[in-house]
Amino acid sequence: MNSVKKNVLILSSCQAFFTSTTSVIALTAGLIGYQLIEFNQAYATVPISAMVIGTAISTAPVAKLMSNKGRKTAFIIGNLIAIIGCLTCLYGIYFKLFWFFTFGIFLIGCFSAFAHQYRFAAADMADQKFKPKAISLVLAGGVFAAYLGPEIASRTSNYFEKYIYLGSYSAVLLILIVSLFFINFINIPRFEFEELNKNSRKLIDIIKQPIFILSVSSSTIGFSVMILIMTATPIAMIEHCGHKLNDAKIVIQWHVIAMFAPSFFTGSLINYIGILRVIGIGILFMFFSISMALLGTELIHFWLSMFFLGLGWNFMFVGGSTLLTSTYKINETSKSQGFHDFVVFYSVALSSIGSGILLEFYGWSGVGFGAIPLMIFIVIIFLIVLLFYNKEDQLSKKVKL
Repeated sequence: MNSVKKNVLILSSCQAFFTSTTSVIALTAGLIGYQLIEFNQAYATVPISAMVIGTAISTAPVAKLMSNKGRKTAFIIGNLIAIIGCLTCLYGIYFKLFWFFTFGIFLIGCFSAFAHQYRFAAADMADQKFKPKAISLVLAGGVFAAYLGPEIASRTSNYFEKYIYLGSYSAVLLILIVSLFFINFINIPRFEFEELNKNSRKLIDIIKQPIFILSVSSSTIGFSVMILIMTATPIAMIEHCGHKLNDAKIVIQWHVIAMFAPSFFTGSLINYIGILRVIGIGILFMFFSISMALLGTELIHFWLSMFFLGLGWNFMFVGGSTLLTSTYKINETSKSQGFHDFVVFYSVALSSIGSGILLEFYGWSGVGFGAIPLMIFIVIIFLIVLLFYNKEDQLSKKVKL
């Protein structure tokens, strides 16, 4: 158990470095795209979309790589890809090349597919009782990034006078190098999945489970709605509503705090009230976030919307990820986790592209209204599982209601 807790601590630190990187990107990538793009500012969010697309297309190869080479080797490879991506971003910003910058963000997105396995790496090492806590504690590492990431972006944005945000991505490069150093201290046991494959179920049989469908839907829609609103927020605040960069920084900081601070207790909350109730609370937080976005464009509206958006994401994503771990056997780990992240990040990629288009053509309120159909969809799935599968042996044995 001491070894497990040590690995969880290291993975939590790596999560902090990863989230610092992504929070810098969340605050600056759309703004950089807005400045560098020459053909249509409706596509200013393309760099963020490229990051999510990079994550999406990398999920299956990453799952296979981890199965064949082990998680530690894969994490090292992922960090090296991120460093190359950051160098490419610096090149794009320096020479004002939109597509070079976009490709650099794409590579960092590929790294995200590796980093999003931190929580599963912790879960696979933990016993059944510690599993939800392991997942939430790893994600809790993002709390430290809530201040660090946006603060880096703000304080270093004008470090090089002629190259706005070049300093921000130079700082990101240093963070990624430190993350690579930490990865080397992880000691993760390898599971020989190949020997057990003959006893594993087909993926379609795993997918057909009601709780698997709910787990993937909760993670996917929670993440998609979060990206849809978050991606548009800095551009909407600064370019559309006249707020300052410092205002957007504060909003993003509190958003990231809300995303990761609950992780200190989400795992215990899942053990106490059950996964389904946690997911249900997350859905309610999301609806409140959308309501705040639609009520106005003052700083308080953006702050409340993004804060509850972060809370909703945490409960839906941690709940969905934890629920997922109850749907497969150890020899089905790679295919199950790989499919989960594949669906999540392809959906998030579409959401990030739609964010810029909705904002440009329908304004900030269009982004809020665009999130409503997704939330209605998850409510329907949630109620079906809750009402029709509540008494099923499969559900009642695995999920505390």
